[in-house]
Amino acid sequence: MTATADIGTAEIHHQHRDVTGGWLRPATFGVVDGLVSNFALVAGVVGGGAGAHTVVLTGLAGLTAGACSMATGEFISVSSQNELAQAEIARERRELETNPAEELRELTLAYQAKGVRPELAREIAEELTADPEVAWRVHVREELGVDPDDLPQGWSAAVSSFTAFALGALVPLLPFFFGASSIVPALLAGSAGLLLTGGLTAKLTARPLWFGAGRQLALGGVSAAVTFVVGLLVGSGVS
Repeated sequence: MTATADIGTAEIHHQHRDVTGGWLRPATFGVVDGLVSNFALVAGVVGGGAGAHTVVLTGLAGLTAGACSMATGEFISVSSQNELAQAEIARERRELETNPAEELRELTLAYQAKGVRPELAREIAEELTADPEVAWRVHVREELGVDPDDLPQGWSAAVSSFTAFALGALVPLLPFFFGASSIVPALLAGSAGLLLTGGLTAKLTARPLWFGAGRQLALGGVSAAVTFVVGLLVGSGVS
């Protein structure tokens, strides 16, 4: 069998995970931020001597404010990035219409920089530039480094962030809904949540489970400890 036939009949035995989608970063960041920030907030008010009712009220306020803040920030940042990309795409399309020879030269040089022979680079650039709809997409990918057909969406990032933050922030509050009055149940719930989210993140990113879970627990634990001490000192000073 020839090499050409081998290439034509080659099978794909694996699939890559989506590493360009806009959901993983805001979802992961949201649940971790919600868990850590509300865990620390609960620890701080408990350290300050607050009762269960105050802890729940404070925690729910932190959950709502944090989730809304996360969603707003993600929507604005992703939408702004998207708008900038769209503006640059429009500019690239105008350049292809008004100065096609220079754009062809740029694409040829881009392929040469990747190791393609000058003659072949020119041939590839001319072939891809022949179709205007293909040409501008290729130029955008090569020059801007973005996929014009797969730009992140602001609403997707906002919803992911809001939902993830709210779920994460709810975890350390759950014991107080069932009558807890000390930090210990919240500490156990928060630690379990940190281990779980750390392990899931490690699974998604192909890192060892112990690494992701341990890192998450250590960083979240330090945040909660610092806030608890601050609440304890401030509460003692106020009283």
